[in-house]
Amino acid sequence: MSAFTQLDYLELDDQYSEEELMVRDTVRSWISERFLPVVMEHFEKGTFPMELVPELADLGVFGPTTPEEYGGAGMNSVAYGLICQELERGDSGLRSFCSVQGSLVMWPIHAYGSEEQKREYLPKLASGEMIGCFGLTEPDFGSNPGGMLTTAKRDGADYIINGRKMWITNGSVSDIAIVWAKVDGVVRGFIVPSKSDGFSAPDHNHKWSLRASYTSELVLEDVRVPESAMLPGVQGLRGPLSCLTQARYGIAWGALGAAYACFDETLGYQKERIVFDKPIAAYQIPQQKFANMATDITCGHLLALRLGRLKDEGRFTPAQVSMAKRNNVALALDVSRTCRDMLGANGVTLEYQTGRHMLNLESVVTYEGTHDIHTLAIGNEVTGIPAYR
Repeated sequence: MSAFTQLDYLELDDQYSEEELMVRDTVRSWISERFLPVVMEHFEKGTFPMELVPELADLGVFGPTTPEEYGGAGMNSVAYGLICQELERGDSGLRSFCSVQGSLVMWPIHAYGSEEQKREYLPKLASGEMIGCFGLTEPDFGSNPGGMLTTAKRDGADYIINGRKMWITNGSVSDIAIVWAKVDGVVRGFIVPSKSDGFSAPDHNHKWSLRASYTSELVLEDVRVPESAMLPGVQGLRGPLSCLTQARYGIAWGALGAAYACFDETLGYQKERIVFDKPIAAYQIPQQKFANMATDITCGHLLALRLGRLKDEGRFTPAQVSMAKRNNVALALDVSRTCRDMLGANGVTLEYQTGRHMLNLESVVTYEGTHDIHTLAIGNEVTGIPAYR
């Protein structure tokens, strides 16, 4: 498959530093050369190319904003956004793998962990020596995480954790899990080794979305961890929700990558495919669709870029992230559906990537807060009246 081209209708490359563009282009080249040749096979088999994990670590895409003293790359948030964009140009499953590692595992350890926890886990996670997952969602509690039933009860110097988590990316290949549980009714986070007695992570099979990604349950039956496994720096729902804010930021960029991939592939196809003696792209209806998609993608890019600059200035809010995640995933899903149609019968074969992105985005629009939940978050911010209580 040819290298990605970039729709840049408003010359947005001018808004990035040389370092940010270098990071983007490095990841883009790796995706084209190393990931795209194998993703179709993994999507069909329902597997993730674990053999590429060391290369991903060398790229610095695991926790790229983590400070260098803990093994990270110390990049800014915009560079991280561009990384997510390029990873998801390859596949949503790849971006999810890296997003969980960085935003949902490394970030809470760095933000809320003890110094000993940071020194113990962050360098290993950054190097890919250790893989992590994030356990929050439960079978009956998704959009209402505060209703979780997982508990951690004190037993001498230890805690005994019992509960189930669902839809866990990387769960069955993880070495540690960030597990959120209630301690005397208060939500706390724990670093739980996956080799602990009573810990299991059965895979969710028969998926038609995010197939190049491992998704599992987490089952914790009397899992014993020491008090030192608890994240000491946070309690209550602020802990897991702040992690989700970090992940949603990356998703807002990642969805753009999927949209760019679909747009690029479909534009190339319609410029080359001849129908009634001229390219399909020469007709009015396809041009209208390309104009609409180019406008939507450009607006989404501007939204993500502004959010990234605000984040680096320490001025972004969770509701702003909700707007970017909600808008950009929805536009990417619309773009993928439109492009699938414009590819005709070719749109339903994995020889073309658009259908794969379309299927993946059906999961992305659901996880890390559904489209409707983010609608309510924005509505609450605008009106000052919460509609979900």
